[in-house]
Amino acid sequence: MKSLPPTLQAHLDTGVTTLCWCWKVERTDGVVFGFTDHDRALTMAGIVYEPDSGFAASELRANSDLSVDAQDAEGVLSSGRITETDILDGRWDNARIEVRRVNWADVTQNVLMRRGNIGQVRRGKAAFVAEVRSLSHMLNQTVGRTFQYYCDAALGDTRCGINLDAGSYKGTGTVTAVTADRRFKASGLSGFAAEWFELGYVAWTSGANAGRMAEVSRHSRVSGVATLELFEAPVRAIGIGDSFTIHAGCDKQFKTCKKK
Repeated sequence: MKSLPPTLQAHLDTGVTTLCWCWKVERTDGVVFGFTDHDRALTMAGIVYEPDSGFAASELRANSDLSVDAQDAEGVLSSGRITETDILDGRWDNARIEVRRVNWADVTQNVLMRRGNIGQVRRGKAAFVAEVRSLSHMLNQTVGRTFQYYCDAALGDTRCGINLDAGSYKGTGTVTAVTADRRFKASGLSGFAAEWFELGYVAWTSGANAGRMAEVSRHSRVSGVATLELFEAPVRAIGIGDSFTIHAGCDKQFKTCKKK
């Protein structure tokens, strides 16, 4: 049974309440959002909870066993802070969320109802529905190493032993031409042989994709000009002048790898 703050309990005991839902969402990139189904903005702990944000909650669903409890949060894609592009780009995946019941007349009277993460996001033409999973969903996650024929270390981690910040494994470049939705030519990589960055990754530092990473499928070089092709096209279009850092991949170039 949830214990309520005395002031909130006293408010509920009056029989006439001024309650609303508030959601605090913290994405994995550290950006924090506040939403409420009240008709005006509320401020709690320095966070502004926006009204008319397109969020509306379903009932809370809870179980006595260890199955994952859930709630749905429905929102409109036309909201200025929730865009379809961001959803498709994965920026809202596994975002941490807190759901509170709040007395909008006195926001100090509030109680935490649910803490969890955003799970499945179902999209439509005009709206989306994001599943809010309780913390029990962590019990369904596989924890520990995976033993297999190939190396299971993450490239560049302490078990891998490769220093990806070394100049021989890392480069910086700028897009000079876009030849397809996931293929482009770049300057700044003339000192690296063809195929050197295959199976590596690009980290965008400017442009529409800044802050995102993408895996490299092919790296070719013709007359000193490097051409890179990604495994998947980014949600946002690659633009001329976009800058990036690029890291070599775990491929044949690491002949001295400790895991071989």
